Amino acid sequence: MRKLAFRYRKVREIYDKHKSNVGGLLSPQRKEALQRLRAEIEVLTDSWLGTALKSLLLIKSRKNCVNVLITTTQLVPALAKVLLYGLGEIFPIENIYSATKIGKESCFERIVSRFGKKVTYVVIGDGRDEEIAAKQHNMPFWRITNHGDLVSLHQALELDFL
Repeated sequence: MRKLAFRYRKVREIYDKHKSNVGGLLSPQRKEALQRLRAEIEVLTDSWLGTALKSLLLIKSRKNCVNVLITTTQLVPALAKVLLYGLGEIFPIENIYSATKIGKESCFERIVSRFGKKVTYVVIGDGRDEEIAAKQHNMPFWRITNHGDLVSLHQALELDFL
């Protein structure tokens, strides 16, 4: 158990140190390659990440609002992905939950236990699992299946519908 606690403490240190600059973990060549890859992905996906990032930043900028991520990826690889996509500042490490071993329903229960029941939650996702868990907790669900859904989400956030 001590080894595991030490490992996660070390992972947290690395995450917190590089959450706003993953390039610090990479050689200059790899950093440049990552930047090129991100730019290519943005072109190929019609700025999917940029559009999502606008919404996440809007949520983060609001008083008493936080972004929470639930993923079926194991925690350490999920943290790496968050950093590689430049989302470390958007998702504090304590707001990233891995459902790999415990399931999404348990993650939702932990989030409600942490933040309370008298909070407004909005679940944003692309899967049936998220939708079912959201309904079980009486939380609104915003499905993202395409770029238009992201644009609509951003508009709803800008107009304070969410």
